Amino acid sequence: MIFLVVFLALVIDKLTDWRRVVQDDGPWLRLLARVDGGAGTAYGPWLSLFFLVLLPVLLLGMLLLALEPLAYGWLSLPLHLLVLLYSLGRGQGKRELGPFRDAWRRGDDEAAALVAERDLGLSATDAPGLLRAVEAQLLWRSHQGFFAVIFWYVLLGPVAALAYRLLALTIDHAKSEAVCERASQFRHAFDWLPVRVLLASFGLVGNFVAANRAMLEDLLNWGVPAPQLLAKVGPVAADLEGAYAGQAGILRLDSLAALLVRARILWYAAIALWILFL
Repeated sequence: MIFLVVFLALVIDKLTDWRRVVQDDGPWLRLLARVDGGAGTAYGPWLSLFFLVLLPVLLLGMLLLALEPLAYGWLSLPLHLLVLLYSLGRGQGKRELGPFRDAWRRGDDEAAALVAERDLGLSATDAPGLLRAVEAQLLWRSHQGFFAVIFWYVLLGPVAALAYRLLALTIDHAKSEAVCERASQFRHAFDWLPVRVLLASFGLVGNFVAANRAMLEDLLNWGVPAPQLLAKVGPVAADLEGAYAGQAGILRLDSLAALLVRARILWYAAIALWILFL
């Protein structure tokens, strides 16, 4: 059922707008508004995380346990699908990147900087630095919006996938610095293994020697954040050239996107083989 749920989620994501309907964060954001009062939250960071992350995860686990004995577990399939769709990343990466690509292709650095700050929340002191920041965000959004979620869903089921997404939402929306810090620590733990699996995938579908050389130094380093590791290894695995200006910069983004597509295909094949021989 795992492969079927992943396949259906990807088809729905690509062919319909149902993901936006499923990803209604309104109820959770209202819970966040009650629990998180900023720096002076009355609940404390650990109790806040209990209400925001652990409690929904426990409720989901209990519901799955109740559905599992019914109809050989097939009644839980719609719930698996809904949770996986909800746990995928927010936003439309290609659509949000479109205006930046147009400005960069024209060679209008000022417009590209304004668009990057408006649509992507990025800024840099020079044009090459801005493009590198966009490349790093593209890699990070793909990891936290897709690869990490799929990894934990396949390994531990919808409970882990939902926990990952709720931690990400807490980091993005919580006002309390203490709550964000605790959530960031947990997400770092969640990211440690899947980001290294993803980088190994980059080596298999990209420049194997260069990617492994770049990754080897920090392979077992717990302190390196996942975005930093992705920004270091991803461009090397994609064999990006040194040129940044105009069309050359667009080709860099296209090469990274192609690397991510190849990694997805590799993951689909690996999941299918893992399910087949399990």
